[in-house]
Amino acid sequence: MRPLRLAALASIAVLVAACAGGGSTLAPSASAAPTAAPSASAPATAQATRIEVTLNDTLRIEPASMTVPAGVPVTFVVTNSGSIGHEFVLGDEAAQAEHETEMGGSMGMGEDEEMAIGLDPGQTKELTVTFPAAASLLAGCHVAGHYAGGMKATVEVN
Repeated sequence: MRPLRLAALASIAVLVAACAGGGSTLAPSASAAPTAAPSASAPATAQATRIEVTLNDTLRIEPASMTVPAGVPVTFVVTNSGSIGHEFVLGDEAAQAEHETEMGGSMGMGEDEEMAIGLDPGQTKELTVTFPAAASLLAGCHVAGHYAGGMKATVEVN
């Protein structure tokens, strides 16, 4: 019985290490929509934090303000509730400006990136990031005219 328990514990340790390994990861979600209302902040747990986010055609990201923990994987479960494409891009002012320039007025991203996902109407995706330290960041949509129209939210990492 003891070898079986040790093998199970070793398997769990490998799984935890793989899930918690350092940088950011992207993983599209198979779910059609989130099951809970958007949350302005999420409690930190030893394993992960989940934040439900909605993008809509009134050029809003909801919640408009999020607080997340540093050093813990944070999964943003992002749903495009609109009828046009949107993006969810995480970064500081400089990263947002760089992404805006890269987009060059286009109507959507070609591929998801480490800190950015594009969503078709009705689509839900997950973006998992481990923020290494406290920071004040933004989430934004850079589809032509959306960011300038106010499609952004604040993300405080504590």
